[in-house]
Amino acid sequence: MYHPFSVAETIKTAWNVLKKNVIPLAVYAAISLCISEVVDLFKPLIFSDNGPLSLFITVIIVMIIQSYLALSFYKLILRLMDKEYYEFEFRDIIPSFKMTFNFVVIAFAYSVLIAILLFINVTIEHVIDQYAIILNMFYVLESIFILYLLLRSIFCICFIVDNDSTPFESLRQSFSATQDNFWKIFAMFFIILAYMIVAIIPIFLVVIISGVDDENSFLVQKLMFYSWFILTFPAVQVLIMVTYRKLVYSHLDVDDDISETI
Repeated sequence: MYHPFSVAETIKTAWNVLKKNVIPLAVYAAISLCISEVVDLFKPLIFSDNGPLSLFITVIIVMIIQSYLALSFYKLILRLMDKEYYEFEFRDIIPSFKMTFNFVVIAFAYSVLIAILLFINVTIEHVIDQYAIILNMFYVLESIFILYLLLRSIFCICFIVDNDSTPFESLRQSFSATQDNFWKIFAMFFIILAYMIVAIIPIFLVVIISGVDDENSFLVQKLMFYSWFILTFPAVQVLIMVTYRKLVYSHLDVDDDISETI
């Protein structure tokens, strides 16, 4: 039976997945955060040279590590969503080198696109800097283009993890999955954004009530970020993965029971 994509149903399903698996997701998010911090700590020690080659190598290595962590987290979410139907082991959440490479290719392509847009921005600012209205219109159109591209391609990582798709194939699949549901995906984006903003409020309140002095401001900011990350990262990723599953099933003619496995 055809299952139209529903924002309300997606949020409900994501909440059910999250509350059943909040501990392993939070623990894995904390581990990922620790690994990222260790990498940041050792970067200046390993790559002390500030030359372009050293900078390029550093960026690539960081991209590989971050891609590996992101892919493994998505694989973990998929396994937890399906765990009542089959068991899985730790090795099942480890992404293959091919998956990591495919995601790095996409990340690098987007980095090149951003660099091109920045170059265009600088060029246009020098050419029409006296026309503020035209310049502002260009910035608005550019922002709309970036947001549109992000929303249409956001599920490429899901297809890489779930289907082992190639970079271009995953982008094509993401564009296809979001084709008839763009405004619903747009609504999901603002729901995620609102949640990320609201999640910081209780953290701020705890800091204010505790009366921490300015001497420990750096440590407090770090702890605030860690707390915010662990509160938001698992929930946001679960919501993205559940949205992906719902979109995929909305395009399939399957039985109700099968679609309810998500």
